[in-house]
Amino acid sequence: MHSRRVQPPRASILSAFTRDWRPGFIARPLDRIPALHAHRNTGVDMDTAAHNSASRPHPIHVMDAAKTLNVTVTYGLSEAGRKASLLSGGDGRARQQLSIQVPAARLHLVAVDPAGVARLKLQPRYELSDSDRIARYDAPPIYDVPPSIDDLYRDAARNHELERLFLAQRNSWRGQRREADRERRAEAAREFLSNPSHRAIVHPAPTPKRCFLQTATGRLMFGVDSDVGIAKHVPGEAHRRFRMDLQVRKQRNLNQRAEQLELHEQKKAAAKAWIDRNGTMDQKARAAAGLLAFDEVVAAMTEHSFASVADVPRYELDGATRLTHYLRETLGDYSAVAAPSDLQVTSLDATSASKDQWSVVSALQSKFPDATIKLREHRLTSRRHPAAPALTVFGVLVSRRDGPFTFRREFAAPGR
Repeated sequence: MHSRRVQPPRASILSAFTRDWRPGFIARPLDRIPALHAHRNTGVDMDTAAHNSASRPHPIHVMDAAKTLNVTVTYGLSEAGRKASLLSGGDGRARQQLSIQVPAARLHLVAVDPAGVARLKLQPRYELSDSDRIARYDAPPIYDVPPSIDDLYRDAARNHELERLFLAQRNSWRGQRREADRERRAEAAREFLSNPSHRAIVHPAPTPKRCFLQTATGRLMFGVDSDVGIAKHVPGEAHRRFRMDLQVRKQRNLNQRAEQLELHEQKKAAAKAWIDRNGTMDQKARAAAGLLAFDEVVAAMTEHSFASVADVPRYELDGATRLTHYLRETLGDYSAVAAPSDLQVTSLDATSASKDQWSVVSALQSKFPDATIKLREHRLTSRRHPAAPALTVFGVLVSRRDGPFTFRREFAAPGR
């Protein structure tokens, strides 16, 4: 027999479940239902028959007041309650569980979980605080004396009423919180939309449907599908501004790139002209072959620019050696070493100058009146000796502008 093949007897049973079938109806073969049988044989419209069958009212079940429901009751006993339980012949356990028969008139005091277990409404329990707020506790109630059935009913009724008030209080508080949050979002949206300079957070990037704003109370997410009112327009405007900023930044970078390329071409032309005028035969030959390094040309031009002060001592980049001698003298430890990898240099413009330092600055100003000359202060420290005092050395930095080039050289200056 084929697995999908429906045998004739089964076909009539399966076809009996028509569209107007509801739980409680008895499925009958089509040939035993007169209206459907007539429809199948004659093709008559069955809307009227189907309507009559579907419009039948559901049976109304009248609850029998004499019936009872088996309900589980769970509560706790304190130490005094456990003692009283033992004295009265109980088991004295901290957690008590028993079954009682609850009449139909008190079923509002019963809760049935999805597993079909009926429990008396003692857990969670609700209590009224001193501030007239209702607090919820997940633990069952604890008694100092084993309660009677009437005590359990009374506490369940009280818990039932407090639960209704708690839910109403919680819904009211949630409504107030939602309203306050909605107003806060609307205020942030108005401020953002009214100020064209405001921008959304770029990570994650704004999209036409979602964006994040940084506010005084933290980060807020705005969405077209989740917000209402003026807040609904924030993502679109934030995305528009974000895309506009990207275009502006792209154009600015392209302009800067074009300026840099133009400046580089000017430097290459100036370097070639300088080599043609002042270069050696070897440099000219390598330049003609395209093998002269650009850095070599810049170094030669720098030497030529400062040739008039060749007798002035230059600032030596020997900070590790200087710091090693300084640490040995200061710490009295002749095994102290400051490696180049340990060297830390902090450079800044000097705020004062000694007589000897000013003499060096004045001499360089007389040689290069068009240059920018600054007295620099360098503080040398060692990562290996963080507690040791810093070594301070000075230099005079001279910057000269020559066509597209800016040549810099630092000369030594005496310490204080």
